[in-house]
Amino acid sequence: MEKTIREEQQGTALELRGKDGNKRKLYIESYGCQMNFSDSEIVASILGQEGFNTTQEMEEADLILVNTCSIREKAELTVRKRLEKFNAVKRDNPNLKVGVLGCMAERLKSQLLEEEQIVDMVVGPDAYKDLPNLVREVDEGQQAVNVILSKEETYGDVAPVRLNSNGVTAFVSITRGCDNMCTFCVVPFTRGRERSRDPQSILQEVGQLWEKGFKEVTLLGQNVDSYLWYGGGLKKDFEKASAIQQATAVNFANLLDQVATAYPKMRIRFSTSNPQDMTVDVIESMARHRNICNYIHLPVQSGSDRVLKAMNRLHTREEYMALIDTIRNLIPDCGISQDMIAGFPTETEEDHQQTLSLMEYVKYDFGFMFAYSERPGTLAARKLEDDIPEPVKKRRLREIIELQQQHSRLRNEQHLGKVEEVLIEGTSKKSDAQWMGRNTQNTVVVFPKEQYKVGDFVMVEIQDCTSATLIGKAVGYSQNM
Repeated sequence: MEKTIREEQQGTALELRGKDGNKRKLYIESYGCQMNFSDSEIVASILGQEGFNTTQEMEEADLILVNTCSIREKAELTVRKRLEKFNAVKRDNPNLKVGVLGCMAERLKSQLLEEEQIVDMVVGPDAYKDLPNLVREVDEGQQAVNVILSKEETYGDVAPVRLNSNGVTAFVSITRGCDNMCTFCVVPFTRGRERSRDPQSILQEVGQLWEKGFKEVTLLGQNVDSYLWYGGGLKKDFEKASAIQQATAVNFANLLDQVATAYPKMRIRFSTSNPQDMTVDVIESMARHRNICNYIHLPVQSGSDRVLKAMNRLHTREEYMALIDTIRNLIPDCGISQDMIAGFPTETEEDHQQTLSLMEYVKYDFGFMFAYSERPGTLAARKLEDDIPEPVKKRRLREIIELQQQHSRLRNEQHLGKVEEVLIEGTSKKSDAQWMGRNTQNTVVVFPKEQYKVGDFVMVEIQDCTSATLIGKAVGYSQNM
């Protein structure tokens, strides 16, 4: 998430890992949000117990899985184009099997089998434990589908296989599903209702990562601030829980405290937050613990109260700005990023200007910005006409992006001359002579390699910047981590 503008689709092939003695090869591509990448690690773990090692070469695979996103139409079109590529591979290897996982599988279900003749298997986000059975059905020449949403499944008992990993940073899923019925969003329909994972299993997974040498974890959920563990079950059923369960429940602020206290040398991030659910105690937990990064991804989607209401965002412009003020007051140097939608149905020029003025108020460090894309099945698709012409959407989006680039440059210039702690994640994409890492605000920092190595916490003097990157020189190791 370090780019100023996130690509709508990010695909990756997972590298060769698995159990010695496994004979079959699995190739996975993941698209969309961080949760999908985390889910692919769960899938690789489950199939690793069933005789599959993963490979980066699709031509040598026995099974190809594509983990999909449905957040925008372009995301689904990208997957369909990839299926065409897999079809070409399948012509050379008739025994190859192809499966579609994730949100697109959940949204389209068995329709995918009819539309894409190459597809042998369709598996929703809550059905990955059924993969061994589904693979056996496919091996027997049948098509296989499981897209049943669960009220309980969190995969808390599955140890993910850390694939395509730098050995330094890792995702830890803490919640699944979403109860916030934003009118533009398919997530509640593709991932179900909110349920949280046992905090002890989260602490155990973070501990295992620490023992393996990982230095940073990102706690993941569609809406992490809604985390609530009271013994299992849907969040919406919390009021039905016993008095003891309610009194001993663990919320997100409690969880942050527990993880940060148990592993004080582990750097901690989290994503994604929802403004209506973020509470002051979460911000206070961040302020108390040095190892919790000073960065919040806080999607707003629009600066107009009228549009926010049409989106069913349960916060107002003023409430969002007050939350920003609280964050700035308690954590003055906190990095804040946004999601913004341009051209939502009925959006006027005045609404658009209110979005730009909100951006001027906050001056986000970076953002992820998109033109509105109608998604079938959502309330917006059923009730609102997609009435903003594409040229107008593109122009408004361009204005949002240009303003964000100005603000990103402004925020980065505020780092100039400072010495900041950076965790080295790998070699810079632009130069083999430089390291790349991130500071606590999640801003990318590059600097000469010298004697340092991946996984080191290094103090870097910031000497220059672009709108997306800080440029500096290491002045020594951090004494804090």
